[in-house]
Amino acid sequence: MQAVPDAQLRATPVDYPPLVPRRAVLLLPAVLLALAASGCGGDGDGESDATTTATQAETETETTGAAAGCRDVEAPDPREDGGETQPTEPLDPSKTWTLTFATSCGDFVVTLDVDGAPETAASLVALAEDGFYDDTVFHRIVPGFVIQGGDPTQSGSGGPGYQTVDAPPSDAAYVKGVMAMAKTATDPAGSSGSQFFVVTGPDVGLPPDYAIAGEVTDGLDVVELIGTLGDPQTEQPLQPVVIESVTASSS
Repeated sequence: MQAVPDAQLRATPVDYPPLVPRRAVLLLPAVLLALAASGCGGDGDGESDATTTATQAETETETTGAAAGCRDVEAPDPREDGGETQPTEPLDPSKTWTLTFATSCGDFVVTLDVDGAPETAASLVALAEDGFYDDTVFHRIVPGFVIQGGDPTQSGSGGPGYQTVDAPPSDAAYVKGVMAMAKTATDPAGSSGSQFFVVTGPDVGLPPDYAIAGEVTDGLDVVELIGTLGDPQTEQPLQPVVIESVTASSS
């Protein structure tokens, strides 16, 4: 599968309605339509498959109150963003650093790429230790593409009040299970605040613009479950999926 050029992604008209203005956001919903139009993944019905999956999840949610494997929870109240201090010390590269995401749909673990994205990794650990991610939501879920969270305001525009930069390599691959950092189109490659996304498609063809924080090394089934709980047209969750806590550890 060939990556769709960034300029094409930004210029291609899409049916998704615009969401609220975002300071730190993955600005690539058009990749779903581009992949469907190119016939990637078989006979060109990938978009309808994603819609069917989302519809099934929505039906299940309406019947049971929550998708199987997820607890029926209310979204936490939005909080103000900012107020965080960027860490000045790098993480010990001789250790393995992980983040454990405890969500209303189960837990998953991300092993951080301390060598490839040292500033991003240090920032994520500092934010996790400060409780920045506790009681936040996945505010954007696009089936077959990404799940996105990390904004305490729940609007898609929040951040920690600072920005780090870890430019990804030119051959960066955004495949299922990769966790990377969201940014605006005007930010330099590898810029990040607190918003992150986890790829749920096999290879979503993104250009090397997004700092790769790490990859899911445990609980990928939880990520895949969360990835079904979004409307592919609005990119909105079909039910609240809450990040109850993020715990940083090293070994």
